[in-house]
Amino acid sequence: MAAAAVLGLTACGGTSVATSTSGAFQAEAAVTPAPSPSATPAPEPTPAPSPTRTGPPKFSATVREVTKADLPYSWHSGCPVLTSQLREITMTYWGFDGKAHTGKLVTNQSVTKDVISVFSKLYGYRFPIRRMQPVDAYKGSDDDSIDADNTSGFNCRSATGSNSWSEHAYGMAIDVNPRENPYVYADGSNQHRNADAFVRRPLKKPGVINAGDRVVRAFASVGWGWGGLWSGDKDYQHFSENGR
Repeated sequence: MAAAAVLGLTACGGTSVATSTSGAFQAEAAVTPAPSPSATPAPEPTPAPSPTRTGPPKFSATVREVTKADLPYSWHSGCPVLTSQLREITMTYWGFDGKAHTGKLVTNQSVTKDVISVFSKLYGYRFPIRRMQPVDAYKGSDDDSIDADNTSGFNCRSATGSNSWSEHAYGMAIDVNPRENPYVYADGSNQHRNADAFVRRPLKKPGVINAGDRVVRAFASVGWGWGGLWSGDKDYQHFSENGR
């Protein structure tokens, strides 16, 4: 009968080794205790910022009173309205460059709300306008304003081919893109050579106004008439409160 094995424990570094008289041994790895949980929780990841939409600014318009000093060329003594009856509208318009711009239009105070309503629609349509300045920027010259393709309102002058006051002299008319929408005489001629390519209607080009289109309807929605519907001469640029 074999003698009973005698076991002993001998410490060897970080490992306990079991030995026996039979010469066999077994290694047991020392167990390292798990670290205790941290008292402060890990921070939550920061969410990525939401993408933002960019685009053209919304239409805006402001109205202010004008003085004689504001209208050194377009108003003079003897005009059918006083400067106190006029207002300057500063508003947004859509340019031929596909960008939003800010322009100024002088009109009669009685039609400012209607004018703003119309040009708000034109901006929403992205109907392009070349520029929008009071005619005083051209020293009151209707011809120079037209050559610059300037959209304008008040100008104390006679109607084309007449000794009577134009509706512009009352601040009750607006000319829109006069190059793209020229005044055309009954014989088909016009005074401005830069407008030769825009005489015939209908015409599908940027900034052009055609019968029954959105521009004509926008002005009609506030009761304004279009010179493109006149018999004989056609004034495609011209809109007025009484249609004349």
